[in-house]
Amino acid sequence: MKNLPDVAFALPDGAPRMPSTGSAALDWVGMEGIRMPVGFDAGDGEVRHAAASIDMFVNLVRPDRRGIHMSRLYLLADAHLGAGAINPARLHTLLRAALASHEGLADRARIRVRFEQLIRRGALRSGHAGWRAYPVTLDATLAPGGFRLELATEVVYSSTCPASAALARQLIQEQFVRDFDASTPPDHAAVLAWLGSERGIVATPHAQRSVASLHVRHAEGAPMNLVGLLDRVEGALGTPVQTAVKREDEQAFALANGGNLMFCEDAARRIQRALAEDATLADFHVRVEHQESLHPHDAVACAGKAGMA
Repeated sequence: MKNLPDVAFALPDGAPRMPSTGSAALDWVGMEGIRMPVGFDAGDGEVRHAAASIDMFVNLVRPDRRGIHMSRLYLLADAHLGAGAINPARLHTLLRAALASHEGLADRARIRVRFEQLIRRGALRSGHAGWRAYPVTLDATLAPGGFRLELATEVVYSSTCPASAALARQLIQEQFVRDFDASTPPDHAAVLAWLGSERGIVATPHAQRSVASLHVRHAEGAPMNLVGLLDRVEGALGTPVQTAVKREDEQAFALANGGNLMFCEDAARRIQRALAEDATLADFHVRVEHQESLHPHDAVACAGKAGMA
């Protein structure tokens, strides 16, 4: 095979020659948006495959070198991610290979893998089930200080405003006073019929779709259990969005919302307490966003493990 020109290691004509200890070292160089299939076990023992977007980088410590070997990063990602399900060991091995392929040029490597994980979720009462797609980001870095891996995902849930619920209850009480004479004992059947009518629910509290963004770092040696993480957070909130919904499921969801009134601060603290009890997590950060139906701006609260008393 004939020699092909390679200008990656030659500085452009007229470019100043920086000393090797100069300030032109680069934090990260690489590629974003590489499309590849990946397999991932969410913790239920079943590997599911998804189309992923891969970002892969190394730093460039030598200011006298113009570029890195981007094709090597691509081929390494293809070889390692296609060899089996993603796990911490596989990502660690891939980043070691990336640094070995850039010996003398880099001492840090990073990969981000983004995909959606389909997980089967049961209905609240009907016995049906459906699929929920959870976004997953795995962000791994290998540096002189060691290997670090963070998992990010989201939980979508319903939040009903406690203040709005109290105001609605007051209006219902006032309607009851107007409809029933205080001097006459109320008839049981009449009250029951009233409660089942529109007059018995003249006001309803506002509720909205809400999102909890989770960033977690597992303790060393702990498995990545996405299903366990989601179950813990959704259980703490009590009102995750549903998949298959019959009328009995919708009624159960309404009951769950009525029993889980929450401001964004309440939601953040619920998740914070739930994750603080998980010994497999070394650290975490939570951001909840209540996409308000009352006004056009959102209510937001953030919490982390360091915020626990």
